[in-house]
Order: sequence, then structure tokens, then C-alpha cells
Amino acid sequence: MTVLPEFPVEAVRRYYRLVDAGDVDGVVASFTEDTVYRRPGYEPIVGHRELREFYRGTRVIERGEHRISSVVAHDDLVAVNGDFTGTLKDGTAVELRFADFFTISADGRFSTRETFFFAPMV
Repeated sequence: MTVLPEFPVEAVRRYYRLVDAGDVDGVVASFTEDTVYRRPGYEPIVGHRELREFYRGTRVIERGEHRISSVVAHDDLVAVNGDFTGTLKDGTAVELRFADFFTISADGRFSTRETFFFAPMV
């Protein structure tokens, strides 16, 4: 039986606050060392090193804000639906809807994340 953190939904909400604040170290610490992140337009991002590289350089988003519309948690899974408003590194403004699916490990960190966008890839 998996022992989950008391508030897996709050762990996900905290994750988005860290991303929006640009706290790469905090973002990476939210994931297990062997995590796998799947995102449209990218090869799977595996482990802390690749996550750090993604958030510090590869990610085409310069800055922005996530607004969560709904969160559903069941067992070790958390699903999120929301809106993102921000700016890409090339200066383009972007507004889009997204859905994320997280798997929570026994220690409360994310072992997988999968993102879907309701727009062309960003």
C-alpha cells in the first residue's frame, strides 16, 4: 500500500506557485530523482538533471501564471485543469488551457507528470 502525503492536492498547488515564481530548485525538489515528465513537443524529461536543464533553458516560456480551475485526486494520482497566461522567450504573449496529471510517490514527491495543452505546442 502506498503512503501518500496528507495533502497531495496542496503539493500540486505549491508546485505551480514554485514554477510561477521561477524557483527552479524548488520545482526540481518536488520530483523524485527518477521522475519522468512528458510534455508535447519534447522528448520525455527524465530525472533531476534533465528537469533542471528544461526549466533553466529549454522551456520556451519566459514567465507566466497558472490558474487552476479544477483538481481531482484519487489514490496516488492528481489531475489538474487550468489556464496559463504568460510570455514566451521570443516575446510572444500566450494564453492557453492545460491539463496535468501527476503521480505522487510514497514520499510525497511527483514520480511522473504528463501535460496536455488545448493549443499549439508551447
